[in-house]
Amino acid sequence: MPDEVSREAAEACDAAEEASAFSHPPVEPDATAPYGDHPDQVIDFYAPRGPGPVEAPGTGGLAPLVVVLHGGAWRAPYDRRHITPFADFLARRGFAVANVEYRRGAPATDGADEATGGRGGTGPVAGRWPETFDDVAAALDALPALVREALPDADPRRTVITGHSAGGHLALWAAARHVLPADSPWRTDRPAPLRGVVALAPIADLRVAGELAVCGGAAVQLLGGEALFEERRPYADPALLLPTGIATTLVQGRTDIVVPRAVAEAYAGAAATAGEVVGLTLLEGAGHFPLIDPAADACAVVSEEIAQLAW
Repeated sequence: MPDEVSREAAEACDAAEEASAFSHPPVEPDATAPYGDHPDQVIDFYAPRGPGPVEAPGTGGLAPLVVVLHGGAWRAPYDRRHITPFADFLARRGFAVANVEYRRGAPATDGADEATGGRGGTGPVAGRWPETFDDVAAALDALPALVREALPDADPRRTVITGHSAGGHLALWAAARHVLPADSPWRTDRPAPLRGVVALAPIADLRVAGELAVCGGAAVQLLGGEALFEERRPYADPALLLPTGIATTLVQGRTDIVVPRAVAEAYAGAAATAGEVVGLTLLEGAGHFPLIDPAADACAVVSEEIAQLAW
C-alpha cells in the first residue's frame, strides 16, 4: 500500500506540473524561416528582449544563440508550439533563440504496431526514420545563414543547444554528429561550433529508455521497432556517441517519472567511461515539466546553466 500511495502522489504531482507548463499561451516568434520544403522544416526565431547577465568583451553587444529542440516523445501531436513560452523566457533573459521544428511520428494504422514497436492500439508512433534525424541535421546545417538574416543581434559563435526530453536526445545527438559511424549520412568532418549542450530530462540513453519503456516504448519506436533497434542504435543513441569534446550539462528533476533520472545517469556514466566529464544537475522537488515552465524555479536554473556556457 505505501508504494501504491507514493506512486499515486507522484502521478498527481506530475499531472499538476504538466498542467502548469502547458497553461501558458503560445508566444509568436519574431520571424520564421524554412530550412526545407516540408511544412515541419521550419525554425522560429526570437530576438533577445532583455540584457544578458554579462556582456562578454569582444562580442559587440551581440547575444548568445540558444537552439531549442522540443520534446514530446518524437510524436506528431507535440510540436514546437508548446515550448514557445520557454523560448520567450530565454529571449527575455537576453538570449537570441532558434526554436526548431522537425518531422515526428505519424499516427499508426491497424496492424502497424509490431513493425513500429508499438504496444497496442493505433496511437501516434514515435519518430520517423530517417526523417527526424534528417531534419535536425539539416536545420543545424542551415542555421548559420538563417540566423544572419533573421537574428542580426545574435552571435552564432556563442551557440548553445538545449532540448527537453526527446528534444534533449536530439540536442545530444546533434552535438555528436562528428563521432557518428563513418557511413552515416549525418556525419560531419569536424565538431559543431558550439559552446555546449544543456539537455533537459533527456532521453539520453536509448537502451536504458527502452528497458524502462519510457514514454510507452518511444525509444524503440524511434528506431523502427525491436527488429531494427540494435542495428540503428550506433547511428542514433547519444550514449554510444562519446566522447564528443563538447561541454555538456544534463539537468534532471529528481522526481521525474516521465523520463526517470536513471536515463540521464546512464548517459553520464557512459561519458565517464569514455573519458569525458558531463555535468549532471539534479533538482530537488522537480519532475519532468518544470524545466520548461517559465513559472517554475527549475526553469530559472536551466537559464543559468545555459548562461554559464554561453557567456
